[in-house]
Amino acid sequence: MAPIPRQPLAAPSSRLGPAAREAQAPADSAGGSHGGFSRESGIGDGATAAAADRQRDPRAVGSGGPSRPAAVAVAGEAVRPAVGPPEGPAEGPAPSLAAPATGPGFKVIVFDDDPTGSQTVHSAPLLLRWDAQTLAAALAHPSPLLFLLANTRALDPDEARRRVREICLALVPALAEARRDGVIDRWLVVSRGDSTLRGHFPLEAEVIGEELGPFEATFLVPAFLEGGRTTVAGMHLLQGEPVHHSAFARDSLFGYGTSRLAEWAEEKSGGRIAAAAVGHIALAELEPAARPALRQRLMALAGNPLVVVDAERPEQLASFGAAVRALVAGGQEPPRRFLFQSAASLLNGLVPLPPQPLDARGLAALCRRRPDGGRQPGLVLVGSHVPLADDQLATLLADPGCGGVEVPVARVHRVLEGPLPDKLLASLEQEWLERLQDALKAGRTPVLFTSRGELRCRHAAERRLLGRALAAAMARVAARLAPQLGYLISKGGITSHTLLAEGLGLAWVELQGQLQPGLSLVQVPPAGAHGPQSWRLEGIEALPLVTVPGNLGAADTLLRLWRSLEGLG
Repeated sequence: MAPIPRQPLAAPSSRLGPAAREAQAPADSAGGSHGGFSRESGIGDGATAAAADRQRDPRAVGSGGPSRPAAVAVAGEAVRPAVGPPEGPAEGPAPSLAAPATGPGFKVIVFDDDPTGSQTVHSAPLLLRWDAQTLAAALAHPSPLLFLLANTRALDPDEARRRVREICLALVPALAEARRDGVIDRWLVVSRGDSTLRGHFPLEAEVIGEELGPFEATFLVPAFLEGGRTTVAGMHLLQGEPVHHSAFARDSLFGYGTSRLAEWAEEKSGGRIAAAAVGHIALAELEPAARPALRQRLMALAGNPLVVVDAERPEQLASFGAAVRALVAGGQEPPRRFLFQSAASLLNGLVPLPPQPLDARGLAALCRRRPDGGRQPGLVLVGSHVPLADDQLATLLADPGCGGVEVPVARVHRVLEGPLPDKLLASLEQEWLERLQDALKAGRTPVLFTSRGELRCRHAAERRLLGRALAAAMARVAARLAPQLGYLISKGGITSHTLLAEGLGLAWVELQGQLQPGLSLVQVPPAGAHGPQSWRLEGIEALPLVTVPGNLGAADTLLRLWRSLEGLG
C-alpha cells in the first residue's frame, strides 16, 4: 500500500492578524478593578500597566499597526446591545432557559483548555477555529453556550498565553458585530479547566482579564460533581479524598502538593497570589435561604480578588449561578463583571438548560449506517495514559469484539530524534493502518492506543512535543479510516482535539449531548456549514465522535460505551 500522505493540517486558530482596539473604560466602572487579580494578592500589576498602556495607545495591542476602534467596551461593563434573536432558521433546538435573567442575548463564552469541558451540557457549538465568519455564526447559534476549544493544556506557557490572547482579540470585533446585529445582550466568560487541577492556572485567567476585563472578581470553581470532584471548606476532593493524594497531582507538567485551593493558588502562581488574600464562599452561603445575602456579597466584590466556591450538590451551583445571572444579566445597572476559572459543572448553574433532546439510545442511533441499513464499523483511540485510562483500556481489549493496535511510544520517540523522522514515522503509521484494517476485515472494532506508562523525557518541552507528535500521528491514521466509519471514540483531551482539528480538518462540531455522564457525543456538521474551510476531510458528514476525558469513569466505562454504540446493550 502507498504510504499515508501528509494531509494539509487545519490550523486550530484563525491566524488572524493583531486586532487593534480601544479599551473604553466607562464612567461607572468600579474603582480599582483591572485585568489581573487583586493587588492584595500581589498578581496582575504588570497586566494592569499593560492594559493602561493599551487604553492610552490602542496600537500597543499585538505587533502594532493602525488602530480600528471596536464597538465593544470590553475593558469596562459587559456588552449591552439591543436584545434580539438571530435572523434566519435555528441551527438546533432553541434553548428554554429556566431563569428569566437569561434572555435571548445572554451568552456564556467558554475558553476550554481541551475538548472535554462540555461534558455536562448539550446542543451547543464547539469551535476549533475563531475566524470572523465562524465566530459570527457561533454567536448567533441559539444555544446560550459557546465553547472555544483552545487546547492550551497541550501547549507550553508561552504558547498558551499567545493562544488565549489571540482568541480574546478575535472575540472583540465578533462581539461588536453581534451587538450591532442585536444577537448579544450581555455575556460572561468562563475559563474551563481540569477538575483535577491540571492546567495553566493562573496564566489563562490573567490573559483574559487583560484583554476582556476589568472584572470585579475571579471565581475558582473546580467542582465536577458528575465525576465525584467536590469542594468542601475550600478543599478540593476526588471521591471524598484530597485530590493531591491522587495520581493526577503527580502529573509531570502540572503537578501540585496541596488540595486546599487557596494554598494551591499560591503554589501555582509562585507566591504571587497570597493564600490569605483568597476569598471563600462556603456551602452554607449557597443554601436557598442564604441567596439574598449571597447576592449582596457578590455585589460588594471589587478589585478582582480570587474567590474559591465550594460545591458538593448541583443545587448549590444553581444557587451561585442564579446570583451571578441576577447581577450580570438580570437588569442590574451597571452589570457586574465576573470571570470564572472552573470545571464543567458550573456551566449548568450559570445556564439552566432544558432536558437533553436525545437520550442515550437516541444518541447511539446517530451512528452512521450503510445504504442497506447495516452498521458501519467504529474505531477507538486511546491516547490518555493515566492509571484510570489503563484500566479502561485493559477492560475493553479483554472483549473479543475488539482488536488492539499499539503505538509504541519509546519507538516513536527514537524516530523523532533520528535522521529521517518524517519518512520513518510515515512507515510506522502505514503499519498501524494495515493492522487496523485487518481488525476491521475480521469483524472486530480496532483500538489504536499508545503504549502504557509515561516515557521519561529530559524536560517539559520534549514531553509536550512528543505528546503532540503522537496525537498527530494517531489522527492521521484515524483520518484514513474515518470515511468508512460509523462512529469514533477518542479517549484523552489532546488526542480528541488533534483528531478533530488536524485529522478531520474541522472548524467546529455540534455537541449533541452526553451518552453517559461526562461522555460528550459531538457530530460533524454538513460540509460548508458556517462558511468555506481551507481543508476538510471528505466523506465524514454526520460522523459522531464521543470524547472521553482521561480522568473520568470506572474500569468498564469504555467497554460500556463501545457496547452501546455497537447496539449490544
